[in-house]
Formats: sequence, structure tokens, C-alpha cells
Amino acid sequence: MGSRMSWPQIRQSDEYRGRWVALDNCRYDARTAEPVEGTIIDVDDDLVELCTRIRQSENKHCAILFCEEVDELQPPSSKQRRSSSFPTQH
Repeated sequence: MGSRMSWPQIRQSDEYRGRWVALDNCRYDARTAEPVEGTIIDVDDDLVELCTRIRQSENKHCAILFCEEVDELQPPSSKQRRSSSFPTQH
């Protein structure tokens, strides 16, 4: 991990498609507040497993997004806008 990539590059990669991707050091779109680029710190098919590892790591303030294939001309759907910052206490 540790690769810095744009969100469009991540979405086009077979390695990440259909998986949850944790990004750190994100650059956000000023208009939508969505991550447009970041450093990939972890990836998993299982969101719970990924969140467990993130909580146990030093990377507490990352965005977690689901990577699905999307037409580059379409804006992200609400399903793709899932992101979280850690830690969250409930």
C-alpha cells in the first residue's frame, strides 16, 4: 500500500474494483467535498475487517470509499459517497 492515486485511477483499477479502499492524506473536491486523490493505506472486500485494521493502526483520519465501476462522465452517486473518519466513538 502507500500508493498515491486519484479516485478515477482507483476506480479504473481491477485491483480495487468491488472493494473498500481506505485513503489517507486526501485532496478533496471543493465543490462536492468528496476525495479526489489520496494515499491508499488499506483495501478489503469486507468493510468490518478494514475498519478493524484501521482502528488498530496509526491511520485514524482516513476516508473509506467503496470502489465500483462508474462512467467517468457521471458524478458520484450517493452510494459512492460513503466515507468515514476515524476514530468514531458511539
